[in-house]
Amino acid sequence: MFFGLKMEKMLKINLRNLREYFNIALRNLTTRRVRSFLTALGIIIGVFLIVSLLSLSQGLKGAVMSQLNMIGKDLIFIMPGGDMMTSMMGGNKLTDEDIEIIKKTEGISGVAAIDYTSVTTRYGNIQKTILLYGANWKESLDILKNDTGWSIAQGRWPTAGKNEVVIGSIVASESFPNIKLGAELNMEGKKFLVVGILNSVGSKQDDSMIGLDMNIFKSVTGERKGAKQAMAKVKAGYSPDVVAEKMKSNLNENRKRQIGQKETDSSYTVMTSEKTASIVGNVMGLIQAVIIGFASIAIVVGGIGIMNTMYTSVRERTKEIGIMKAVGAKNKTITTIFLIESGIFGMLGGIGGTLLGIILAKGIEIYFQIHPLFYLKADVGPGLIAFSLAFSFLVGCISGYLPARTAAKLKPVDALRYE
Repeated sequence: MFFGLKMEKMLKINLRNLREYFNIALRNLTTRRVRSFLTALGIIIGVFLIVSLLSLSQGLKGAVMSQLNMIGKDLIFIMPGGDMMTSMMGGNKLTDEDIEIIKKTEGISGVAAIDYTSVTTRYGNIQKTILLYGANWKESLDILKNDTGWSIAQGRWPTAGKNEVVIGSIVASESFPNIKLGAELNMEGKKFLVVGILNSVGSKQDDSMIGLDMNIFKSVTGERKGAKQAMAKVKAGYSPDVVAEKMKSNLNENRKRQIGQKETDSSYTVMTSEKTASIVGNVMGLIQAVIIGFASIAIVVGGIGIMNTMYTSVRERTKEIGIMKAVGAKNKTITTIFLIESGIFGMLGGIGGTLLGIILAKGIEIYFQIHPLFYLKADVGPGLIAFSLAFSFLVGCISGYLPARTAAKLKPVDALRYE
């Protein structure tokens, strides 16, 4: 019991001392307000970059991964070109022969070949350039409905061979506002009946497209052969990775026979849905790591600014330190006061940067909700906020440690004589 009372008394004394140390530190900061603000500014900028960019990149990653997770795990994506970026940006196409090889690959139960191009589309007095895609509804509809997450919000899917179209949610809400089922669209001098409106799939591009049967697409656009990409569904019991490798080998062997190349390994991009999700996740993770790296540099620069300010403060308050030590203040007391002061610098910078970062991130999120170039949501979680505040406080304490030790080592006599 005596030991418990003694510990309670010591705890009260320590808490009282700690409050006094905080008061001294805060008084010194408020005395030099402009310098204190400029010192914390470096930390503010670094934390601001971390919170805003990391929350936006995390939100973008979540949106992209959510779309990929909607896709069945037994799908294989096939595009012409040796890598994903080249395939998406290039103008090459899969030939009709390529598509037949994909269909005949062992383990494939169905293929959805997709071709697309921009066309001028008129509805009433409104004329817009819309991305039009063609798909063979008989062969592709099962994959589109059951494996890609596409679904009808109103109406039905078009009938193969007829001048009927299905439109994305953005086409219905923004491109041609108030368009209804049964409306007529005019494309390249031909009339098409709107029979379906799709639910949003979370992709600006997909939601802004108009779809129709592949044969009709070819007659409208003049794209007579092939397709820009294809999706193949793997039969139950087959490994998507094994089937993908076999498919790529078959395609490359055929290309080699056609043009006589010795090496054709980079002619096609053939990836499973799981591999695609993994690559996208890794790329987004790398982007986030780069963001943290650059923002951390800004915070370190801010930490150097805190260290410089603290050294200046030590010189300015040398006599004050001498008086404190002359009346009995220990080295630990002096060190604690200066560490608290530098920690407050870091914490203030962290709070300011976090608030500014959240404001910017949410502002960008609202902007893209109004002007959806693509779907973006700022993911500002408690973990990110706690990390930013803890990191900035730690940087402040580390930056103030050496100046604090310098102040603590001052001899009372020399400090009192300092001019």
